[in-house]
Amino acid sequence: MATDPHPMPPEAGPGEASAEAGVVMLDGPDGVAVAMSPDAAEETGRRLIAAAKEARSQGRTPAD
Repeated sequence: MATDPHPMPPEAGPGEASAEAGVVMLDGPDGVAVAMSPDAAEETGRRLIAAAKEARSQGRTPAD
């Protein structure tokens, strides 16, 4: 029997990003919060965009 590798549905809404005192803050669902340096935030953004493109090419959407 195959199991779903992602038992929780993906979040459909975007996180909120802001800058405070030279630190990038990313607030997500369920109280998730991440503080990053500007360099780390830029690289994370690039990686998120690349992963989003790959996920779209796989054909599954949150409604599936």
